[in-house]
Amino acid sequence: MGILLLILRGILPGVKGLILAAGRGTRLRPLTHTRPKPVIRVAGRPILHYGLENLLQAGIEEIGVVVSPETEKDIREALSGYHVRYILQEEPQGLAHAVAVARDFLGQSPFVLYLGDNLFQKGIARFFQAFTPGVSAVIALVRVENPSSFGVAVLEGERIVRLLEKPKEPPSNLAVAGVYVFTPEVLEVIEGLKPSARGEYEITDAIQGLIDRGKRVVGVDFVEGAKVVAEVLGHGKGKKITISRFKAKVQYR
Repeated sequence: MGILLLILRGILPGVKGLILAAGRGTRLRPLTHTRPKPVIRVAGRPILHYGLENLLQAGIEEIGVVVSPETEKDIREALSGYHVRYILQEEPQGLAHAVAVARDFLGQSPFVLYLGDNLFQKGIARFFQAFTPGVSAVIALVRVENPSSFGVAVLEGERIVRLLEKPKEPPSNLAVAGVYVFTPEVLEVIEGLKPSARGEYEITDAIQGLIDRGKRVVGVDFVEGAKVVAEVLGHGKGKKITISRFKAKVQYR
């Protein structure tokens, strides 16, 4: 039985949404010289709107948005028509750290973690079908051409048994995308994390921590809809941008 049906029946508390929008998106420069990546406009709307609408369409009403001192003003302006709670991450210490600073907002509720620079052409409601009782996390996976550049999942059936960060010999082309569903158990794992080699608290380490504890972590293959090609308004006539969680390239006609 999917978690949405359980919620409708009053068996589980409501799922919350947490959107991470604290990064400036330096790899997308010059597009992000004057604005953070989540507010770049695609098809006339900020990228962030698509993620927020996906959460709302999935029936999630309590949504928190993690911002940084550098992005807060732009994010607030972009979401002025939405009712969300803003959570400040003072320093960029990784995705898991961003989740940790939202702990008071999350409480003991299961939650969807959504990276604010993600674009999915289709909704995420079907994603929840895998979040059944006994599952501690559901991870969106996307097929990529260069898995060595990303975190890659090792699966046994639908169960993720290991995560490999940028493996030289990837066991699959299924890369970890930017949508996750977690039970509050992940917060306990995050408390015990140590910084990675790049000095950040990694969400992949938190997921691996769940796996190492014997928790059930499953993957959902988002074969469709992880890439969007659209006109970006406000960046000059004839300029096109290809944006996905895994690729960002500006093209000129």
